[in-house]
Amino acid sequence: MHDRKRVLVTGGAGFLGSFLCERLIRDGHDVLCVDNYFTGSRETVQHLIDDPHFELIRHDITFPLYVEVDEIYNLACPASPVHYQYDPVQTVKTNVHGAINVLGLAKRTGARIFQASTSEVYGDPDMHPQPEFYRGSVNPIGPRACYDEGKRCAETLFFDYHRQYGVDIRVARIFNTYGPRMHPNDGRVVSNFIVQALRDEPITIFGDGTQTRSFCYVEDLIEGFIRLMGAPQGVTGPINLGNPAEFEVRELAEMVIALTGSRSHIVYKPLPTDDPTRRKPDISRAREELGWEPTIPLRDGLEKTIIYFDWKLSERRVSEPALRVEESVPAPRSPNIPKLPVNAALAGLNGTHVSVGSHSL
Repeated sequence: MHDRKRVLVTGGAGFLGSFLCERLIRDGHDVLCVDNYFTGSRETVQHLIDDPHFELIRHDITFPLYVEVDEIYNLACPASPVHYQYDPVQTVKTNVHGAINVLGLAKRTGARIFQASTSEVYGDPDMHPQPEFYRGSVNPIGPRACYDEGKRCAETLFFDYHRQYGVDIRVARIFNTYGPRMHPNDGRVVSNFIVQALRDEPITIFGDGTQTRSFCYVEDLIEGFIRLMGAPQGVTGPINLGNPAEFEVRELAEMVIALTGSRSHIVYKPLPTDDPTRRKPDISRAREELGWEPTIPLRDGLEKTIIYFDWKLSERRVSEPALRVEESVPAPRSPNIPKLPVNAALAGLNGTHVSVGSHSL
């Protein structure tokens, strides 16, 4: 018999949170989605509002939340530099006060709790790839510190609550993730490049383009979340979740230009302060303890993401309920991009689960 759980997802109306809410409902659980809409949006979970197993609450986790739940996924925090640097003090509060509040809730209810940590805890690493035992190289007073150190402090709190109070914790360190429902203006490299390419604007690379990133498609990441939360007692993490395939940022830009058929050219600007030059996860622990590794290649994931952004930019005034499943998205910018039914391109809005080739969206 299926064990239906009541699951709290903080930051549930965000990019990752909305996919997680869908997956949990599909797996037969009741979901309580909490978000203050700073970077999240009601639009990303609108298709779930009428589901009897979904509940949405507008709330800021820097204030206590009094609910009864079996599991907690703490995803609440702006994750792109544009957003977390907008109000760095509030970013620290979200990471630290927010962690204290959800951990207190887990302590009171006996809920298992998951922390969405980040590869930013490694800073600009001098070890490559980055294993979980690497303690990082972080500037504690730089412009990124509100996020980097905030997440590091949250990890400290999680492990102290585990040791001192016996709270059942899971900590994942998330590397670069992309996919439909990313905010068009969040400043992340994938969304930046796609939006600039679709608009035929110059594609901006900060630095000389040789810095590397590893890109994980959102559905692969959510599978990692579920496996870590369901792992046996004692598997606390931290565990790296990301794609170990490493790409130069310049390679990504060239791939996006090719896939969109864009007339954009690349321009180079100075590298921002403390921006890491190399980023690649060592996922040996995820493979061994969770049996997890990414399955969706970058090109396939980019095609899906480009289709979503192409629709988002060209049809943003069209209301989602008016769309019919049999409609098609606007013709792709390039013959390299397959023309998909609207339910595929708009999986970020309507929650339809479809197959595209050998991968689901």
